[in-house]
Amino acid sequence: MIGATEAVPSVEDAGAIIIVVANEAGGISRRSLLTSGGIAALGTALAGCAPAEQVPRDPVADAVRPVVPTGEHQAGIARPAAVQPHLLLGVYDLDGGPVGVLARLGDSILALTSGDHPALAGIAPGDLSVTVGVGPRLVQQVVAEGPGTEPLPAFPREDIDERHRGGDLVIQVCASDPLVPPLALAGLLADTSALTERWRQRGARGPSVAVRGDHTAPRNVLGFVDGIAAPISVDERAESVWIGQGAVAGASIMVVRRMEIDLAAFQRLPVEAQESAIGRERASSAPLSGGAIGDDVDLQAKSPDGKYLIPADAHVRRAHPRPAGVPLMLRRSYSMDDPLGLLFVSFQAELRTFTQTMERMSESDALLDFTLTTATGAFLALPGFDAQHPLGSTIFGAA
Repeated sequence: MIGATEAVPSVEDAGAIIIVVANEAGGISRRSLLTSGGIAALGTALAGCAPAEQVPRDPVADAVRPVVPTGEHQAGIARPAAVQPHLLLGVYDLDGGPVGVLARLGDSILALTSGDHPALAGIAPGDLSVTVGVGPRLVQQVVAEGPGTEPLPAFPREDIDERHRGGDLVIQVCASDPLVPPLALAGLLADTSALTERWRQRGARGPSVAVRGDHTAPRNVLGFVDGIAAPISVDERAESVWIGQGAVAGASIMVVRRMEIDLAAFQRLPVEAQESAIGRERASSAPLSGGAIGDDVDLQAKSPDGKYLIPADAHVRRAHPRPAGVPLMLRRSYSMDDPLGLLFVSFQAELRTFTQTMERMSESDALLDFTLTTATGAFLALPGFDAQHPLGSTIFGAA
């Protein structure tokens, strides 16, 4: 179950503005929350100062766009559309009640993403996003059953001790600048003393490849494009990613799995055998059933001698949502170098989207022969928040 990226801007990104400030030297410094309207605002401001070709440009600032931390849903799930290349994820136990801790984390997120937190040491936050999820033990305190109350069951090809299974809280920190995630996470932890770390993991994403329309996906450590199929439209995400009603409306089920990969063994396979294990051509990422990278795989396509073009145990067949009877999950997987492998992060409206897919994969998935899962957990990625509505307050109440 290889990771994905999402490429269509969320409707929540609309409505932000660009603030253009003239500095003492007469140039332009920009601190921006960019949207479709922001580009026009910037163009108007620059027109009043100097011709565009004469305005000094900051290539670092131009490379990333700030991510709005507030809204109906948390950042780091469906936004930003272009997933940041660097991640640091930590899982924690919580000492005491969640209300005050979550509120402080939300305040810290607002300060970090605005660049006003001392932990950043003057480094611009860029496209920093922070996503917070809570484990089943905490959700069960306010909801007897339903989304977020179920722990993730065990599956084959796992070697997981209790410290690396489950947890009360997960914090996902993403950014384009590799310095920002560790500084931001350190700041978040410094602002509350109630968290005890279980484990953490760093990850990175390779350059993205065009899939279809604006949707792109990166290559992973196996050399294959990772996350080609994804819920892209607002309607698709409403169906498969967001919990639409009930006590946890606006949240999403977040599954985290750290998978070590025997890359040396996989690379010893001929390229044709690697492609058979995945179900796609390595160079083009086109499905073995034919077509282009963005085309759906044809699970029924056969060769003239009656063999399936996509083998029975190919990853794309075993992980396909249609035979599992579930919708697409939204995936933000990252490649790891220590240990070598993949950090799988998925978001779905129901835990069964992941568990039913994983059950099919566990029956027969050629890719799993090269993987060993060493950490795992299911969390409720909390609904969105803002300065007036603290993080987690719609579920746990305000302090």
